[in-house]
Amino acid sequence: MELQSISANSLLHVKVAAKVWLTDDIASYELSTLSGDALPAFEAGAHIDLHVPNGPVRQYSLYDLPGEHARYRIAVLRDPDSRGGSVKLLEDVHAGDTLTISAPRNHFALHSATNDCSILFAGGIGITPILCMAQQLSSERRPFELHYCGRTLSGMAFVDRLQETGVGDESNVQVHVDDGAPKQQLDARTAIGAPSDDKHLYVCGPGGFMDHILATARALGWDEEHLHREYFAATSSASSDDEAFEIEVVSSGEIVKVAAGQSAAHALLDAGFDVSLSCEQGVCGTCMTKVLSGTPDHRDLYLTDDERAGNDVFMPCCSRSKTSRLMLDL
Repeated sequence: MELQSISANSLLHVKVAAKVWLTDDIASYELSTLSGDALPAFEAGAHIDLHVPNGPVRQYSLYDLPGEHARYRIAVLRDPDSRGGSVKLLEDVHAGDTLTISAPRNHFALHSATNDCSILFAGGIGITPILCMAQQLSSERRPFELHYCGRTLSGMAFVDRLQETGVGDESNVQVHVDDGAPKQQLDARTAIGAPSDDKHLYVCGPGGFMDHILATARALGWDEEHLHREYFAATSSASSDDEAFEIEVVSSGEIVKVAAGQSAAHALLDAGFDVSLSCEQGVCGTCMTKVLSGTPDHRDLYLTDDERAGNDVFMPCCSRSKTSRLMLDL
């Protein structure tokens, strides 16, 4: 896996060209440059880091492919457990305001083979990158199936959009509602089907929904190379049993001590080392760091099981060490 980072000169200043409420708890933001110039191009699955004014940095998927107008579109769900991100954004940011974002990054890109069939699963607000994938697949005339799941139809954004010409139809797009008729509810085993070299599965949504889809696919014999996922946030991985450990930085030979209640990333930052941080939850992959020796205690949601087993990279924002020392390539 190639390590990626975002430098300071990748930050962009944009204005909120429009804010539209899609449901009672989801608003769409259309972002454009202050000058009207083109924004950096992107493909389906990409996201931006958004610096919430006087708040944290949060990741939002781009749900609309770039068209003739210079704009990005994101959708924000009001999270009752928000730590100052979504609620602050929805309540305080309106059309005409200025925001700081990163250039798009893509850790959830579509497989490039043109004849492959893509099976897309979206749970709730997880529809944002999945909708963009459906648009790209449709425009490239590539086969796909899309399953969009939610609790109630009134709380699901983009249902009408999915039925538009050029995105999908009833033959390849299905909406599944928890409070709907039993016959329309998702049968994951049937929807996923048997594995094949020319089939790829993509899933985004709440953790429990994603775990169910991925576990079902694995039980059907799917391998990790054909399973693609993007999580929104990791659950807290802190433990009262966490122990202190050391980091050896190969470039300088310096030993950095990581306290029991401290993240490896912040220990490195305090010691003067440059660590790129964004989500600080092990979701985005920004801080991924190469491990030369030692065994990480992986607590991220970014790496695949095979990548974790390799133990040659880890996320210092959330992961720790199973050994007394990790040797890092910094």
